Amino acid sequence: MVFSYYHRLSPKQRRIYEASDRVEAVPLEWTAEFADDVDRLRTALASEVRASVERAAQALAEHLSHQFGIRSVHVRVLERRPSNRYGELHGLYELENTRAKPVITLWMRTVQRRQVVAFKTFLRTLLHELVHHLDYEWLKLKDSLHTEGFYKRESSLLHQLLDQVPIPSDHTKAGALTSRQD
Repeated sequence: MVFSYYHRLSPKQRRIYEASDRVEAVPLEWTAEFADDVDRLRTALASEVRASVERAAQALAEHLSHQFGIRSVHVRVLERRPSNRYGELHGLYELENTRAKPVITLWMRTVQRRQVVAFKTFLRTLLHELVHHLDYEWLKLKDSLHTEGFYKRESSLLHQLLDQVPIPSDHTKAGALTSRQD
């Protein structure tokens, strides 16, 4: 199945789309480092301390990049999501222009209520942006398109990380239920 925008792509972009769509999983060799990273990220989000969330997200991104043998990406976490009439921006992957490496930007609070984003939502957003990075660096695609394969790779990473780390229900909701007025 192809998404509707496929028919508007150039022949070159269609080949990239098809190559992306063929890769449905990302093989992750499990290490205890990942369990620590996931737990650190969950704890950091619950603490609502932006710098701690940024450090934890950076550590996970570095360990994943290392495992795939690709250069790391710089992760930055900002407070409140930007929004416009189309919705809120959850994450952004930017290729380097004059930077030494690509940048992933994530936001840890919702726009309206300024609540910390739920842990699984934040982790999925981080992994979504990392899959863009994997598309360029690991799969060597000329572009990173949202294909069915792309979303399957994202889910593949998420499930491999979460299936190994039990997430207590009280921690999962902790960040989403607390609110701090800035």
